[in-house]
Amino acid sequence: MKVPLLDLKAQYASLKTELNEALIRCAESQIFILGNEVTDLEKNINDYIKSKYSIGVSSGTDALLIALMAIDLKPDDEVIIPTYSFFATAGVVSRLNAKPVLCDCDPVTFNIDPDKIEELITEKTKAIVPVHLYGQSADMDKIMSIAKKHNLRVIEDAAQAIGTQYKDGRFVGTIGDIGCFSFFPSKNLGGFGDGGLVSTNDEELAEKLRILRVHGGKPKYYHKIIGGNFRLDSIQAAILKVKLPHLQSWTEGRQKNAEYYNSKFIETGLAESLGKTKFDDKNKILLPEPVYKSSGVKNYHIYNQYIIRVEKRDELKNFLTENGIGNEIYYPVPFHLQECFEFLGKVKGDFPVSEFCANSSLAIPIYPELTSDQMDYVVNKISEFLKK
Repeated sequence: MKVPLLDLKAQYASLKTELNEALIRCAESQIFILGNEVTDLEKNINDYIKSKYSIGVSSGTDALLIALMAIDLKPDDEVIIPTYSFFATAGVVSRLNAKPVLCDCDPVTFNIDPDKIEELITEKTKAIVPVHLYGQSADMDKIMSIAKKHNLRVIEDAAQAIGTQYKDGRFVGTIGDIGCFSFFPSKNLGGFGDGGLVSTNDEELAEKLRILRVHGGKPKYYHKIIGGNFRLDSIQAAILKVKLPHLQSWTEGRQKNAEYYNSKFIETGLAESLGKTKFDDKNKILLPEPVYKSSGVKNYHIYNQYIIRVEKRDELKNFLTENGIGNEIYYPVPFHLQECFEFLGKVKGDFPVSEFCANSSLAIPIYPELTSDQMDYVVNKISEFLKK
Protein backbone atom coordinates (compact mmCIF):
# COMPACT_ATOMS: atom_id res chain seq x y z
CA MET A 1 0.00 0.00 0.00
CA LYS A 2 1.12 3.56 -0.76
CA VAL A 3 0.22 6.28 1.73
CA PRO A 4 1.60 9.69 0.71
CA LEU A 5 2.29 12.34 3.31
CA LEU A 6 -0.16 14.57 1.43
CA ASP A 7 -2.38 13.83 -1.57
CA LEU A 8 -3.25 17.10 -3.27
CA LYS A 9 -4.62 15.27 -6.30
CA ALA A 10 -7.44 13.85 -4.18
CA GLN A 11 -8.39 17.35 -3.05
CA TYR A 12 -8.20 18.69 -6.60
CA ALA A 13 -10.42 15.90 -7.93
CA SER A 14 -13.17 16.82 -5.48
CA LEU A 15 -13.15 20.49 -6.60
CA LYS A 16 -11.97 20.13 -10.18
CA THR A 17 -14.89 21.87 -11.89
CA GLU A 18 -14.88 24.90 -9.58
CA LEU A 19 -11.10 25.25 -9.61
CA ASN A 20 -10.90 25.04 -13.39
CA GLU A 21 -13.64 27.65 -13.71
CA ALA A 22 -11.67 29.96 -11.40
CA LEU A 23 -8.55 29.58 -13.54
CA ILE A 24 -10.48 30.31 -16.72
CA ARG A 25 -12.11 33.33 -15.10
CA CYS A 26 -8.67 34.77 -14.35
CA ALA A 27 -7.44 34.03 -17.85
CA GLU A 28 -10.41 35.77 -19.42
CA SER A 29 -10.10 38.80 -17.14
CA GLN A 30 -6.37 39.21 -17.87
CA ILE A 31 -6.01 40.72 -14.40
CA PHE A 32 -3.24 38.79 -12.68
CA ILE A 33 -1.95 40.96 -9.83
CA LEU A 34 -4.25 42.07 -6.97
CA GLY A 35 -7.67 43.06 -8.39
CA ASN A 36 -11.16 41.91 -7.40
CA GLU A 37 -10.15 38.29 -6.80
CA VAL A 38 -7.72 39.39 -4.09
CA THR A 39 -10.14 41.94 -2.61
CA ASP A 40 -12.87 39.29 -2.40
CA LEU A 41 -10.51 36.79 -0.76
CA GLU A 42 -9.42 39.36 1.82
CA LYS A 43 -13.06 39.99 2.75
CA ASN A 44 -13.79 36.27 2.94
CA ILE A 45 -10.78 35.67 5.20
CA ASN A 46 -11.88 38.57 7.43
CA ASP A 47 -15.30 36.99 7.78
CA TYR A 48 -13.79 33.59 8.57
CA ILE A 49 -11.19 34.55 11.20
CA LYS A 50 -13.16 37.56 12.52
CA SER A 51 -10.43 40.06 11.68
CA LYS A 52 -11.05 43.70 10.79
CA TYR A 53 -8.40 43.87 8.06
CA SER A 54 -6.68 41.31 5.86
CA ILE A 55 -4.06 42.05 3.22
CA GLY A 56 -3.10 39.38 0.69
CA VAL A 57 0.64 39.06 0.11
CA SER A 58 3.05 37.01 -1.97
CA SER A 59 3.97 34.27 0.56
CA GLY A 60 3.96 33.32 4.21
CA THR A 61 7.59 34.40 4.45
CA ASP A 62 6.75 37.79 2.97
CA ALA A 63 3.86 38.04 5.41
CA LEU A 64 6.36 37.85 8.27
CA LEU A 65 8.73 40.23 6.53
CA ILE A 66 6.13 42.91 5.80
CA ALA A 67 4.76 42.60 9.34
CA LEU A 68 8.17 43.39 10.83
CA MET A 69 8.60 46.25 8.39
CA ALA A 70 5.21 47.62 9.43
CA ILE A 71 6.29 47.87 13.08
CA ASP A 72 9.43 49.76 11.98
CA LEU A 73 11.93 47.08 12.97
CA LYS A 74 15.35 48.68 12.83
CA PRO A 75 18.89 47.25 12.58
CA ASP A 76 20.06 45.98 15.96
CA ASP A 77 16.51 45.73 17.32
CA GLU A 78 15.85 42.38 18.98
CA VAL A 79 12.98 40.00 18.24
CA ILE A 80 12.23 37.04 20.50
CA ILE A 81 11.40 33.90 18.52
CA PRO A 82 11.35 30.15 19.18
CA THR A 83 14.52 28.34 18.15
CA TYR A 84 12.32 25.53 16.83
CA SER A 85 10.33 26.53 13.74
CA PHE A 86 10.48 26.82 9.96
CA PHE A 87 13.49 28.87 8.85
CA ALA A 88 11.47 31.90 7.74
CA THR A 89 10.63 32.81 11.34
CA ALA A 90 14.28 33.61 11.98
CA GLY A 91 15.32 34.48 8.45
CA VAL A 92 13.07 37.53 8.12
CA VAL A 93 14.48 39.04 11.33
CA SER A 94 18.04 38.75 10.06
CA ARG A 95 17.09 40.04 6.60
CA LEU A 96 16.14 43.32 8.27
CA ASN A 97 19.49 43.35 10.10
CA ALA A 98 17.78 42.87 13.44
CA LYS A 99 18.80 40.22 15.96
CA PRO A 100 16.79 37.03 16.50
CA VAL A 101 16.76 36.20 20.21
CA LEU A 102 16.10 32.50 20.61
CA CYS A 103 13.82 30.83 23.14
CA ASP A 104 13.28 27.16 23.95
CA CYS A 105 9.95 25.47 23.31
CA ASP A 106 7.25 23.82 25.38
CA PRO A 107 7.74 20.02 25.57
CA VAL A 108 4.10 19.20 24.74
CA THR A 109 3.14 21.68 22.00
CA PHE A 110 6.63 22.50 20.60
CA ASN A 111 5.48 26.15 20.69
CA ILE A 112 7.55 28.89 22.33
CA ASP A 113 7.77 28.46 26.11
CA PRO A 114 6.19 31.64 27.54
CA ASP A 115 7.82 31.09 30.92
CA LYS A 116 11.24 31.64 29.32
CA ILE A 117 10.44 34.80 27.38
CA GLU A 118 10.68 37.52 29.99
CA GLU A 119 14.28 36.72 30.94
CA LEU A 120 15.28 37.38 27.32
CA ILE A 121 13.86 40.92 27.15
CA THR A 122 16.34 43.80 26.97
CA GLU A 123 16.08 47.51 26.16
CA LYS A 124 16.57 46.56 22.50
CA THR A 125 13.65 44.12 22.34
CA LYS A 126 11.03 45.26 19.84
CA ALA A 127 8.73 42.28 19.35
CA ILE A 128 7.81 38.69 20.17
CA VAL A 129 6.96 36.25 17.37
CA PRO A 130 5.06 33.24 18.70
CA VAL A 131 4.64 30.42 16.17
CA HIS A 132 1.44 28.37 16.23
CA LEU A 133 3.34 25.26 15.22
CA TYR A 134 1.61 22.36 13.45
CA GLY A 135 -1.77 24.10 13.80
CA GLN A 136 -2.02 24.47 17.58
CA SER A 137 -2.07 27.81 19.37
CA ALA A 138 0.77 29.15 21.46
CA ASP A 139 -0.09 30.34 24.99
CA MET A 140 -1.27 33.77 23.93
CA ASP A 141 -2.56 34.90 27.34
CA LYS A 142 0.91 34.78 28.86
CA ILE A 143 2.58 36.15 25.73
CA MET A 144 0.22 39.11 25.42
CA SER A 145 0.57 39.86 29.13
CA ILE A 146 4.37 39.95 28.82
CA ALA A 147 4.15 42.11 25.68
CA LYS A 148 1.81 44.60 27.36
CA LYS A 149 4.04 44.81 30.44
CA HIS A 150 7.12 45.62 28.36
CA ASN A 151 5.39 47.58 25.56
CA LEU A 152 6.33 45.05 22.87
CA ARG A 153 4.68 44.21 19.57
CA VAL A 154 3.37 40.67 18.95
CA ILE A 155 3.57 39.23 15.43
CA GLU A 156 1.79 35.87 15.22
CA ASP A 157 3.35 33.33 12.87
CA ALA A 158 0.18 31.45 11.96
CA ALA A 159 1.55 30.01 8.71
CA GLN A 160 0.38 26.53 9.72
CA ALA A 161 -2.68 27.57 11.67
CA ILE A 162 -5.44 29.20 9.64
CA GLY A 163 -8.67 28.25 11.40
CA THR A 164 -7.04 27.43 14.73
CA GLN A 165 -8.94 28.92 17.64
CA TYR A 166 -7.51 29.92 20.97
CA LYS A 167 -9.12 28.61 24.17
CA ASP A 168 -11.39 31.68 24.36
CA GLY A 169 -12.66 31.19 20.81
CA ARG A 170 -10.57 33.86 19.09
CA PHE A 171 -8.81 32.79 15.91
CA VAL A 172 -5.03 32.84 15.99
CA GLY A 173 -3.67 35.65 13.87
CA THR A 174 -6.17 38.08 15.38
CA ILE A 175 -4.81 38.20 18.94
CA GLY A 176 -1.47 40.00 18.50
CA ASP A 177 -0.74 43.14 16.52
CA ILE A 178 -0.40 41.31 13.19
CA GLY A 179 -1.10 37.73 12.12
CA CYS A 180 0.83 36.07 9.31
CA PHE A 181 -0.56 33.22 7.19
CA SER A 182 0.81 31.03 4.40
CA PHE A 183 -1.07 29.53 1.46
CA PHE A 184 1.77 27.28 0.33
CA PRO A 185 0.19 24.28 -1.46
CA SER A 186 0.85 21.87 1.41
CA LYS A 187 -0.95 24.01 3.99
CA ASN A 188 -4.47 23.21 5.19
CA LEU A 189 -5.62 26.02 2.91
CA GLY A 190 -3.20 25.91 0.01
CA GLY A 191 -3.05 27.63 -3.35
CA PHE A 192 -1.53 26.58 -6.66
CA GLY A 193 1.76 28.28 -5.75
CA ASP A 194 3.10 30.73 -3.20
CA GLY A 195 0.74 33.05 -1.38
CA GLY A 196 0.16 34.56 2.04
CA LEU A 197 -1.84 37.06 4.05
CA VAL A 198 -1.46 39.42 6.99
CA SER A 199 -4.31 40.27 9.33
CA THR A 200 -4.72 43.03 11.90
CA ASN A 201 -7.38 44.85 13.87
CA ASP A 202 -5.37 48.09 13.79
CA GLU A 203 -6.51 50.46 11.02
CA GLU A 204 -3.20 52.36 10.95
CA LEU A 205 -1.18 49.15 10.63
CA ALA A 206 -3.52 47.89 7.92
CA GLU A 207 -2.99 51.01 5.83
CA LYS A 208 0.77 50.80 6.27
CA LEU A 209 0.75 47.12 5.26
CA ARG A 210 -1.16 47.94 2.08
CA ILE A 211 1.38 50.63 1.18
CA LEU A 212 4.37 48.43 1.97
CA ARG A 213 2.86 45.72 -0.25
CA VAL A 214 3.31 47.93 -3.34
CA HIS A 215 6.88 49.17 -2.82
CA GLY A 216 5.78 51.77 -0.29
CA GLY A 217 4.11 53.97 -2.90
CA LYS A 218 0.93 55.98 -2.36
CA PRO A 219 -0.18 57.28 -4.74
CA LYS A 220 1.56 55.11 -7.32
CA TYR A 221 5.17 56.17 -7.99
CA TYR A 222 5.22 58.49 -4.93
CA HIS A 223 7.14 56.99 -2.02
CA LYS A 224 7.39 58.21 1.57
CA ILE A 225 8.55 54.79 2.77
CA ILE A 226 10.41 51.83 1.25
CA GLY A 227 8.33 48.71 0.79
CA GLY A 228 8.61 45.75 -1.51
CA ASN A 229 6.84 43.67 -4.12
CA PHE A 230 4.61 41.71 -1.76
CA ARG A 231 1.48 41.50 -3.93
CA LEU A 232 -0.75 38.44 -4.10
CA ASP A 233 -1.67 37.38 -7.61
CA SER A 234 -5.28 36.95 -8.64
CA ILE A 235 -4.94 33.30 -9.68
CA GLN A 236 -3.94 32.28 -6.15
CA ALA A 237 -6.77 34.34 -4.70
CA ALA A 238 -9.31 32.77 -7.06
CA ILE A 239 -8.16 29.27 -6.13
CA LEU A 240 -8.28 30.07 -2.41
CA LYS A 241 -11.78 31.52 -2.74
CA VAL A 242 -12.95 28.13 -4.03
CA LYS A 243 -11.20 26.22 -1.25
CA LEU A 244 -11.99 28.42 1.76
CA PRO A 245 -15.63 27.26 2.20
CA HIS A 246 -14.32 23.68 2.54
CA LEU A 247 -11.64 24.48 5.12
CA GLN A 248 -13.82 23.73 8.13
CA SER A 249 -14.79 20.27 6.87
CA TRP A 250 -11.15 19.54 6.01
CA THR A 251 -10.16 20.59 9.52
CA GLU A 252 -12.75 18.27 11.00
CA GLY A 253 -11.43 15.48 8.78
CA ARG A 254 -7.91 15.99 10.07
CA GLN A 255 -9.15 16.09 13.67
CA LYS A 256 -11.10 12.87 13.13
CA ASN A 257 -8.02 11.20 11.66
CA ALA A 258 -5.90 12.39 14.59
CA GLU A 259 -8.41 10.89 17.02
CA TYR A 260 -8.31 7.63 15.06
CA TYR A 261 -4.51 7.51 15.23
CA ASN A 262 -4.56 8.36 18.93
CA SER A 263 -6.97 5.57 19.79
CA LYS A 264 -5.18 3.00 17.62
CA PHE A 265 -1.73 3.81 18.98
CA ILE A 266 -2.99 3.56 22.56
CA GLU A 267 -5.14 0.45 21.97
CA THR A 268 -2.24 -1.42 20.40
CA GLY A 269 0.11 -0.44 23.21
CA LEU A 270 2.37 1.68 21.01
CA ALA A 271 1.72 4.70 23.20
CA GLU A 272 0.65 5.03 26.82
CA SER A 273 -1.31 8.29 26.61
CA LEU A 274 -1.44 11.70 24.96
CA GLY A 275 1.01 14.47 25.75
CA LYS A 276 3.85 12.56 27.44
CA THR A 277 7.15 14.39 27.16
CA LYS A 278 9.77 11.70 27.74
CA PHE A 279 10.39 8.09 26.80
CA ASP A 280 9.74 5.79 29.76
CA ASP A 281 9.78 2.93 27.27
CA LYS A 282 12.01 3.34 24.22
CA ASN A 283 9.86 0.88 22.28
CA LYS A 284 6.87 3.22 22.42
CA ILE A 285 6.05 6.52 20.76
CA LEU A 286 4.97 9.86 22.18
CA LEU A 287 1.74 11.37 20.85
CA PRO A 288 0.64 15.00 20.49
CA GLU A 289 -1.99 16.36 22.84
CA PRO A 290 -4.59 18.99 22.01
CA VAL A 291 -3.73 21.82 24.39
CA TYR A 292 -7.22 23.12 25.11
CA LYS A 293 -9.20 19.93 24.80
CA SER A 294 -11.55 20.88 27.67
CA SER A 295 -12.34 24.38 26.42
CA GLY A 296 -15.26 23.45 24.21
CA VAL A 297 -13.58 25.11 21.23
CA LYS A 298 -13.78 22.81 18.24
CA ASN A 299 -10.63 23.91 16.42
CA TYR A 300 -8.10 23.80 19.24
CA HIS A 301 -5.70 21.91 16.93
CA ILE A 302 -6.15 21.80 13.16
CA TYR A 303 -3.33 19.28 12.55
CA ASN A 304 -1.43 20.90 9.74
CA GLN A 305 0.93 18.14 10.82
CA TYR A 306 0.40 15.12 13.06
CA ILE A 307 3.66 14.63 14.92
CA ILE A 308 4.82 11.55 16.77
CA ARG A 309 8.10 11.23 18.65
CA VAL A 310 10.18 8.08 18.67
CA GLU A 311 13.60 7.20 20.09
CA LYS A 312 14.98 5.75 16.84
CA ARG A 313 13.43 8.40 14.62
CA ASP A 314 15.78 8.20 11.66
CA GLU A 315 15.51 4.41 11.50
CA LEU A 316 11.71 4.61 11.61
CA LYS A 317 11.72 7.28 8.91
CA ASN A 318 13.70 5.03 6.60
CA PHE A 319 11.49 2.03 7.40
CA LEU A 320 8.27 3.91 6.63
CA THR A 321 9.72 5.25 3.39
CA GLU A 322 10.72 1.73 2.33
CA ASN A 323 7.15 0.63 2.96
CA GLY A 324 5.52 3.37 0.92
CA ILE A 325 4.46 5.64 3.78
CA GLY A 326 5.14 9.36 3.37
CA ASN A 327 6.75 11.13 6.30
CA GLU A 328 8.79 14.22 7.08
CA ILE A 329 10.87 15.77 9.84
CA TYR A 330 9.55 19.18 10.96
CA TYR A 331 12.31 20.33 11.75
CA PRO A 332 15.67 18.53 12.00
CA VAL A 333 17.88 21.48 13.02
CA PRO A 334 16.87 24.23 15.48
CA PHE A 335 18.01 27.75 14.64
CA HIS A 336 20.76 27.83 17.25
CA LEU A 337 22.47 24.89 15.52
CA GLN A 338 22.15 26.31 11.99
CA GLU A 339 25.48 27.35 10.48
CA CYS A 340 24.14 30.74 9.39
CA PHE A 341 23.29 31.63 13.00
CA GLU A 342 26.64 30.75 14.54
CA PHE A 343 27.11 34.47 15.21
CA LEU A 344 24.46 34.23 17.94
CA GLY A 345 26.96 32.28 20.02
CA LYS A 346 24.66 29.41 20.95
CA VAL A 347 25.81 25.79 21.17
CA LYS A 348 24.39 22.32 21.47
CA GLY A 349 22.70 21.88 24.82
CA ASP A 350 21.55 25.48 25.18
CA PHE A 351 17.94 24.63 24.25
CA PRO A 352 17.43 21.01 25.36
CA VAL A 353 13.67 20.74 24.73
CA SER A 354 13.98 21.97 21.15
CA GLU A 355 16.90 19.63 20.52
CA PHE A 356 14.92 16.68 21.87
CA CYS A 357 11.99 17.56 19.58
CA ALA A 358 14.30 17.96 16.57
CA ASN A 359 15.92 14.57 17.19
CA SER A 360 12.76 12.56 17.84
CA SER A 361 9.81 14.06 15.94
CA LEU A 362 8.29 12.67 12.75
CA ALA A 363 5.20 13.72 10.79
CA ILE A 364 2.95 10.98 9.39
CA PRO A 365 0.03 11.35 6.95
CA ILE A 366 -2.99 13.21 8.37
CA TYR A 367 -4.75 14.78 5.34
CA PRO A 368 -8.57 14.54 5.43
CA GLU A 369 -8.95 12.14 2.48
CA LEU A 370 -7.06 9.34 4.28
CA THR A 371 -8.98 6.08 4.63
CA SER A 372 -9.10 3.94 7.76
CA ASP A 373 -7.29 1.19 5.80
CA GLN A 374 -4.44 3.59 5.06
CA MET A 375 -4.20 4.70 8.67
CA ASP A 376 -4.30 1.08 9.87
CA TYR A 377 -1.42 0.33 7.53
CA VAL A 378 0.58 3.22 8.99
CA VAL A 379 -0.10 2.05 12.56
CA ASN A 380 0.72 -1.55 11.73
CA LYS A 381 4.03 -0.64 10.10
CA ILE A 382 5.06 1.52 13.05
CA SER A 383 4.13 -1.39 15.32
CA GLU A 384 6.18 -3.76 13.19
CA PHE A 385 9.20 -1.48 13.43
CA LEU A 386 8.97 -1.03 17.21
CA LYS A 387 8.54 -4.75 17.87
CA LYS A 388 11.79 -5.41 16.05
